[in-house]
Amino acid sequence: MNFKALLAAAALSAVIAAPVQAQTLRWAAQNDILTLDPHSQNHATTNAIMAHAYEGLTRYTAQYQVEPALATKWTYISPTQVRFELRRGVKFHDGTPFTADDVVFSFGRIKQPQGTMGIYVTGIAEIRKIDDHTVDFIMSAPNPLLLRNIIDFRIMSKTWAEKNRTANVQDYKAKEENFASRNAMGTGSYRITGWTPEQRITMTVNTDWWDKNASNVKDVVYTPIKSDPTRVAALLSGDVDMLTDLPTQDVARLRNDAKLKIVDGPEVRTIFLAPDMGSPELKYSNVKGKNPFADKRVRQALSMAIDRAAIQRNTMRGLSIPASLLVAPGVNGHDPALDAPARADADGARKLLAEAGYPDGFEVRLNCPNNRYVNDEEICQNIVAMWARIGVKTTLAAENMATFIQKVQNFDSSIYLLGWGVATYDAQYALQSLVRTRATGADGNFNFSKASDATVDRLVDAMKTETDVAKRNAMIREALIRTRDEVLVIPLHHQVRPWAMKAGVATVHRSDDRPEVRFTTIR
Repeated sequence: MNFKALLAAAALSAVIAAPVQAQTLRWAAQNDILTLDPHSQNHATTNAIMAHAYEGLTRYTAQYQVEPALATKWTYISPTQVRFELRRGVKFHDGTPFTADDVVFSFGRIKQPQGTMGIYVTGIAEIRKIDDHTVDFIMSAPNPLLLRNIIDFRIMSKTWAEKNRTANVQDYKAKEENFASRNAMGTGSYRITGWTPEQRITMTVNTDWWDKNASNVKDVVYTPIKSDPTRVAALLSGDVDMLTDLPTQDVARLRNDAKLKIVDGPEVRTIFLAPDMGSPELKYSNVKGKNPFADKRVRQALSMAIDRAAIQRNTMRGLSIPASLLVAPGVNGHDPALDAPARADADGARKLLAEAGYPDGFEVRLNCPNNRYVNDEEICQNIVAMWARIGVKTTLAAENMATFIQKVQNFDSSIYLLGWGVATYDAQYALQSLVRTRATGADGNFNFSKASDATVDRLVDAMKTETDVAKRNAMIREALIRTRDEVLVIPLHHQVRPWAMKAGVATVHRSDDRPEVRFTTIR
């Protein structure tokens, strides 16, 4: 076991050994969820909350190893047929028994194109019911990431969904609501009892959960607090017990407060810019009849103009890792030797713009969330100033994540800032979602910048089914280098994610930025 695994095991042991008196956990962060529909939005905060109520057939241990959840066993009948034996005696929160019908139903539902969760069932052609507690996954080809992917393939009650006329996934980008977008019915360790958007989410422990809950937390109150000072004040006053979105400027001060403790760790999330490369004419620009971002030199110029070291030093206060790769340390495929961004070079950027035919620059709009990532709006403000130095006049449109992401999914942007956490800890997840040419299913399902590169497509399609680890890793490496060198996205940095909590709170830091109450106790 490596050093990180030992630390995680020790932290989990401390949680399990803690007092068992029932407690309420008051947890705050800056970002609200987008929906309660588990198959609608691939959004980290939403997924973090959903994981308490909905479960997959597999899950992660405290050390990010795959272990059984709603399935107790899996057997490879062939490289393309995997038999899952389902856990018996499991009930949904309303008492309905969990069966194979729910798995088959949830598979059909998560694949519906109006959702963005299809990446988690990529490569699965069919799920066949063998009996009430057995299903076979029929793969279109061997799938080396199957067991990690399906952790976020959340199982919904077929009976409940059909009863409440919510068999179809919510179309979030069209501002649609359905019963599942406001109510939850899973098998997980906590039941979601209420959600008032931008105010609070309440959960209570599921006393009928199939597993042993090591936590002593009976009730959870999650509060989204956009304002950095208000969030910190709530912790210092005792109104909340745990913050998982720490303002970078307050970390040192909070670290020295004896009533608090900081749990540190990197996050497998990369913050990047995605320029619209595929539209014939760029939206929100004074350039008419063509798209400047279709020219690699323009994309290179935008990247060269960004002083990532200054953002790390002044805006992030050291809590970031400047990036040139699409994936962060901790993700399979990351190589620090490949991930060294060049120093900012405004003169070189202006020269590239002139070569591309824009010696005086041009106008563009940058879409940015203002309550999702660490210092997201401030980062975008920095970029606006840096681009101004090379003649690119940028209008900043910063707004709440809920409306920002609707614009992005409706292709209503010329360039946008996004963060991407790698739920599977493997680079295919990012490459397939963000960079591969948009097609059907999981391919390009979060590629809203219309990136398209035949070489990346070929490599991604090959790595999906390559079971030889060395060959597959070579494909990942080549695809990451190609994405970097063709500037198919513009990476800014990888986030570092400290959490702050009262001294009596014990939890396991999660590099996927998904706190789990089952690993948390309060004394």
